[in-house]
Amino acid sequence: MSVATAQEEVAASPLLSAGHLFLTYPGAPAAAVEDISLDLAPGELCGLIGPNGAGKTTLLSILTTLRRPDRGTLAIGGRDALSAPALARKRIGYVPQDLALYERLSIQENLFFFASMYGLQGRLLSERAHFWLDLFGLADKRHRQVRACSGGMKRRLNLVIGLLHDPELLFLDEPTVGIDTQSRHLILDKLLELNRQGMAMIYTSHYLEEVQSLCRRVVIIDRGRIVAEDSPQRLLSRDEGCASLADLFLQTTGSTPRE
Repeated sequence: MSVATAQEEVAASPLLSAGHLFLTYPGAPAAAVEDISLDLAPGELCGLIGPNGAGKTTLLSILTTLRRPDRGTLAIGGRDALSAPALARKRIGYVPQDLALYERLSIQENLFFFASMYGLQGRLLSERAHFWLDLFGLADKRHRQVRACSGGMKRRLNLVIGLLHDPELLFLDEPTVGIDTQSRHLILDKLLELNRQGMAMIYTSHYLEEVQSLCRRVVIIDRGRIVAEDSPQRLLSRDEGCASLADLFLQTTGSTPRE
């Protein structure tokens, strides 16, 4: 095999590969995740959307190795992430919907605390912290207590913590929920910049215009299953009655609120 062929095969290999995932919570009448298979290429930005209770957060918890499925397979970077979750976590970042911050600590103290979990310290930690805080407009506020920060600042800090160790794959669960327009614009702009530089992402949001503009592929899940999957353009081209991803979403999953 030539070097060029080997490089092409590596490039073609999925960064994440999940096969036939199932998970049912004890006492639940139906599976939260039912036979979901999903591959993600290096550098891909994929939108994951669905109604409340569709299984998005459960699926993310499996893909980030925080919850073990009842059955199925999960590989990250070609390695079994279910048998070696600690190794997988070194390659991924997770930005949860709920803010994972210590209110009485400063922005910088929060960063240093979470950095210790990644084994970051010394000069490397200082350089990483300065880079990410500067990128998201927080460098000059690094000594401010988190409880004195605005909602937009907290969201940006939550994101920076998930990026500290320079992950290859970033999982984003509603990263712009409930924030001001300026913070939302900054976050989306910087995420696109990072993606153009090669960082792969799985992005969940109820702001479907974000998903339509950001993502090259969209996966719609409902009742624990994938019900549609393709680029936003191809999904919309299949139904002339849908002018936007929001129209398609409602047509696919229904217009009645679930919760």
